[in-house]
Amino acid sequence: MAVVMGVGAVGTVVAQNIGKPTPPPPLTQPRPKPPAYVPKPGEVVLTFPNADTGHPVKTITEKGVTFELWQPLRQSQAVPRVMFFPHLETDNNGILNAMSNEQSIPVKVTFPAPVKEVTLVLWGSISSPALVEARDKDDKLLDSAKVEKVPERKSPADPIPSFELTVKGENIAYVLYGGAPNGSFVAAEEVRYIPMTAATAPATK
Repeated sequence: MAVVMGVGAVGTVVAQNIGKPTPPPPLTQPRPKPPAYVPKPGEVVLTFPNADTGHPVKTITEKGVTFELWQPLRQSQAVPRVMFFPHLETDNNGILNAMSNEQSIPVKVTFPAPVKEVTLVLWGSISSPALVEARDKDDKLLDSAKVEKVPERKSPADPIPSFELTVKGENIAYVLYGGAPNGSFVAAEEVRYIPMTAATAPATK
């Protein structure tokens, strides 16, 4: 059952079926750093500053959170693979579906314990849509969030902008993300999640 379907024009392309997406040219000026993100009460923030980029693997695990393709490949018998890819205008690295012709299969992010809110910080190929779904351990859809087209540079001198999609629900076991057409990609550079057991700040009056 295909959940994340790729539509739209092809932007940045993946060089081979298992390979490294062709990045845009680097900026001539350094990108200003945004203010540091302040986590919500009980929130866990996962980034990938020391990632081994450009090497497709079956599974990536970071601090108990697992990244892999959600389903077997549909067009070949190859091993489904994900990959770290650098966001060239920043020090960030993202995880994406490394199979250029299988972008309809989303990346599955599985948490070590149930969570109630997940925010993914993403970027992607020009004109690609992006979709995030939250599901429980029985694969029931709990929530979804999407953009019809990822944000684009306002001028060639601008960096590729990142954006956030948030899903919420009771006992989220995993989220799916993707949506790019074949030859393009959507990458997650940051995962923020709140465990079901996390304490929350008291309500203010």
